[in-house]
Amino acid sequence: MLSLTNKRILLGITGGIAAYKCAELSRLFIKAGAEVRVVMTRAATEFVTPLTMQALTGNRVHLDLLDTEAEAAMGHIELARWADMILIAPATADFIARLANGEADDILSTVVLASSCHMAIAPAMNQAMWGDDSTQDNLQTLKNRHYQIYGPAEGEQACGDIGPGRMLEPEILLRLSADMFESGALAGKHCVITGGPTREALDPVRFISNHSSGKMAYALAAEAAAAGARVTLISGPVNLPTPDRVTRVDVISARDMLKATMDNMDSADVFIGVAAVADYRPESEQQQKIKKSDQEMTLALVKNPDIISEVAALENRPLVVGFAAETNDIVENGRGKLEKKKLDLLFANNATETFNSDSISVTAISTDGDTELPTANKNVVAREMLQLISERLK
Repeated sequence: MLSLTNKRILLGITGGIAAYKCAELSRLFIKAGAEVRVVMTRAATEFVTPLTMQALTGNRVHLDLLDTEAEAAMGHIELARWADMILIAPATADFIARLANGEADDILSTVVLASSCHMAIAPAMNQAMWGDDSTQDNLQTLKNRHYQIYGPAEGEQACGDIGPGRMLEPEILLRLSADMFESGALAGKHCVITGGPTREALDPVRFISNHSSGKMAYALAAEAAAAGARVTLISGPVNLPTPDRVTRVDVISARDMLKATMDNMDSADVFIGVAAVADYRPESEQQQKIKKSDQEMTLALVKNPDIISEVAALENRPLVVGFAAETNDIVENGRGKLEKKKLDLLFANNATETFNSDSISVTAISTDGDTELPTANKNVVAREMLQLISERLK
């Protein structure tokens, strides 16, 4: 199936009878994984209602350039920055002429003029208007500005004429739009990634944790999204912003993380366990702060669930990738973890060099052998890791 996962498509609808096809076009875009926002000219609302497009996309339809409510939320400049692609469908002869002349007197033409993303138009008009020299000159101007021209098709038109000028069908526009983007190595896949530390409460003010910063998991999440994946990042307590186009689920304890992980396994293609999950938790959590005394305190601990082992034991398991943060015998300990937990791939690294660092060096370990990934920024290494993961998915 065509994938537009993580792509942001701005659909501009102008005033032609073919506007009714945009309802189906929006549905197909969303089914392919895209987020869709709609901008309509006033003439377009005579053919399809904004309420219809809002219901189909789940987003407010933008109609007015000088809409104070829209400016407070996402104005025309923000819309222009937001889009990965602008598709104008149908594109009338009038709107094509206005684009060619650089006019910006409504919200759609203004957004187009302010954007530097992929641009495409799907012309729709009477066959005589299509063949007019002015229209053809305007189209050539847009082609020279690197606009993609989708169509038109030939056939019977609403006016009764037969010839070129029909807007392409939604299925064709979907395929042409998908071709605008380079397909990422993880296009259409669902990656579930755990990251950061967990905290195991002793009492209301104290907990057991570790030095994990979460930077490796967040780098992997960002790079997986860039590679076309739908990413769910299950994060322990960290001080990091959520990567763009990533769904973040915040958790505290190992048991919280296990539940959030299992809640996402039905649709997961890849599970990457990067989190530094606490191996143990207090046998009991005190409901009041433990008071200091002159006596020594003995702390009883019990084992936490092994999240990655539980994922690997699932009947319909995803590709399971683990991390081993070791302080000695890094490769040997990593290989033992790979075999014991029945993982598909494992990345082993030196924990003392990694925590709170922006760089990392790892060894990729699998049943096929070991591969060294030299020291580099975590985002750079993350891309190399994901390439190895995508090869195993294939």
